[in-house]
Amino acid sequence: MLVILAAGIDRSWRYFATALGFTLFALCALGVGLVIAPLARLCSGNRALAQRRVRRSVKATCRGFITLLKGLRLIDYRFIHAERLQRPGSLVLANHPTLLDALFLLATAPDAICVAKGGLANHFVTRSVIRAAGFIADPNPRRVIAAASEALENGQSVILFPEGTRSIPGQPIRLRRNGAMIAAMSRAPIIPVRIRCEPPTLLKGSPWYRVPPRRPSFTFDVGRLVQHDDSENMSMPAVDELNRRLEIHFINAV
Repeated sequence: MLVILAAGIDRSWRYFATALGFTLFALCALGVGLVIAPLARLCSGNRALAQRRVRRSVKATCRGFITLLKGLRLIDYRFIHAERLQRPGSLVLANHPTLLDALFLLATAPDAICVAKGGLANHFVTRSVIRAAGFIADPNPRRVIAAASEALENGQSVILFPEGTRSIPGQPIRLRRNGAMIAAMSRAPIIPVRIRCEPPTLLKGSPWYRVPPRRPSFTFDVGRLVQHDDSENMSMPAVDELNRRLEIHFINAV
């Protein structure tokens, strides 16, 4: 009886704390986008410097938010080989099981930008910070590939979820070609990150208030660099072969 009561209290607390967490996230995103970003533009000599300063604020905010979630006993997490993410100018490819994945990666990778979906890019909470940080939010795939390649050549890390949407539990991982095309165009090293979350939470189509029966635990398994031969051409067969190698890597990491 006491065990059942304790479980009920824990779940009620996590429901309340989840609502609090989402509220604080919205306030932080608006604060960075509407307060810090204009100040960064005023204090910076050029747009690139202003964006870099905003990205530093995003990184610090993501770190603080994740620490808060853990302190509220909403999540546990661990990184395996987090040091591999510290290489600048790398293309970070990850599967995407939950809504929180990008926050962990932005908090860890140096001077990182993210390829954001249209929904986030146009949402009133996140659109200002996404634009101010120089994140890529273009609906045109060719422009996305060109912008990501330029950022990588400038030494920024680029975070991309090559499935194109959040992963579906129990379904095999299928990657779109955009990650392989960016890697082929930029010749940037690829850092694969396999993300697991048990029990699953904040899945695609799952409302925020559907809290799992126990505290979810995230594992971020950062793989070795995936290098590709600079002599490889950019033909579609070469891109498809690289994409196939990446798919195999993610499937074998399960």
